[in-house]
Amino acid sequence: MTILRLILGDQLNAAHTWFRAPRTDVQYVLMEVRSETDYVRHHAQKVLAIFAAMRTFAAALEAAGHRVRYLKIGDTGNRQSFAGNLALVAAECGATRFERMEADEWRVERVLDEAAQKLGLPHAVVDSEHFLADRAELARRFAAKVPRMEFFYRDMRRRHRILVDTDDAPVGGVWNFDAQNREKWPGDPPAPAWPWGGHDLSGLWDEIVAAGVETIGSAHAENLLWPLSRREARAGLAHFIAHALPWFGPYQDAMSTRSTTLFHSGLSFALNVKLLHPREVIDAAVTAWQAGTVELASCEGFVRQILGWREFVRGVYWARMPGYAQGNALDARRPLPAWYWTGRTKMACLRHAIGQSLDTAYAHHIQRLMITGNFALLAGCDPDEVDAWYLGIYADAFEWVEMPNTRGMSQFADGGVIASKPYAGAASYIGKQSDYCKACAYDAKRRHGGSGKPACPFNSLYWDFLLRHEARFARNPRMAMPYKAWAKMDATERAATLAQAADYLGKLDEL
Repeated sequence: MTILRLILGDQLNAAHTWFRAPRTDVQYVLMEVRSETDYVRHHAQKVLAIFAAMRTFAAALEAAGHRVRYLKIGDTGNRQSFAGNLALVAAECGATRFERMEADEWRVERVLDEAAQKLGLPHAVVDSEHFLADRAELARRFAAKVPRMEFFYRDMRRRHRILVDTDDAPVGGVWNFDAQNREKWPGDPPAPAWPWGGHDLSGLWDEIVAAGVETIGSAHAENLLWPLSRREARAGLAHFIAHALPWFGPYQDAMSTRSTTLFHSGLSFALNVKLLHPREVIDAAVTAWQAGTVELASCEGFVRQILGWREFVRGVYWARMPGYAQGNALDARRPLPAWYWTGRTKMACLRHAIGQSLDTAYAHHIQRLMITGNFALLAGCDPDEVDAWYLGIYADAFEWVEMPNTRGMSQFADGGVIASKPYAGAASYIGKQSDYCKACAYDAKRRHGGSGKPACPFNSLYWDFLLRHEARFARNPRMAMPYKAWAKMDATERAATLAQAADYLGKLDEL
């Protein structure tokens, strides 16, 4: 009897019970396939990092005594699909049973179900042993009505005994320190660089190019700065706890041209391919707070991202797919401006955020939500295009986490399943949280016109967005203030603002 077990590129969990001891009756298989590189155009560094991490993991399994079959992207016998390669390896090893872990993406789960049927072998699907909330339970709980993330987060804190007292009350007396975590970074203390040394993956990059894989962004194959092993991921976690977490809280929403990472951990890639377990990351942050090296506000803000938001969006995804992928509640139809793929725009905030993303395959959550996402929302860009862009450009982007963040939180395309209001903002927000506006070709203070610098597009597009969707949002209590401000605005000012928006919407590629 030979059991064929599939390991996906985002299932590199060395602590999984599968790997506790080598078994002569188990054949593991990992594969690099065009079906996964080509369903969307991915960032070059994303493809490099996933393939390199997979190869590192496979080598570690072999060194530990496991039987491993690894199919590289350019191998002659590689059939470039899960189904094709599973049939190939099953025949090679004489498999009598097929096993796999749950896939995190709905698309991949369906593909693997079909592949298993074609194999015709007895098969089983096991838990990936990574997340803190059970997928099936979340799907049932979120199917009828999705709770607000804050209440889900509180429940997770109680359930897992994280930052709660013996009577289930939050330590510090409040559940959420978000109001304290919105400061603009003055440049001091300096933001620490991520600790991972450069990996020379030039040879792997040559294989990827030779295989015909089309990517976006800069490869930096000779100096790739992502963790490729559990050892490196753990070292990055320790570095973050010591050098960045103390400042993460107040500056987690800050943006600056002087630092691409600020005090963010960069651990999302390692988490999403499962080199790290979320509980060990949470425990490291809580331990630092207990030791007095980190303030509670910073600890809680970081924990909320993982225990709250990360688990929450996974629940939304599995409860609402596949229909969630078709949501377009605001009927947004415009194509993304061409500069989303080049970074060549006169708007300093977008030029920096997109340029950084193309160069590093990374941008932090406020850059994604309030710069690139905010502009696409205000301009009415098609959420299908927005989804594809976000899924491709970021190294940590897998559909289960990307889609609810993009289509739900950022674009309000789900009609309010995730967010109670659209995350729309004008230039004033960007100016408060960043230094982007100082050297911009546009005037952040103006809604329209301008004798020198023209008015910032965010301003007129913000008001145009509110007016386009007034019937939906005017009665939303969280939107009352801007609508009242619009009502008080002089009629001439309103007309000029909307005229400016119309002009900008007619030439988005030129902005």
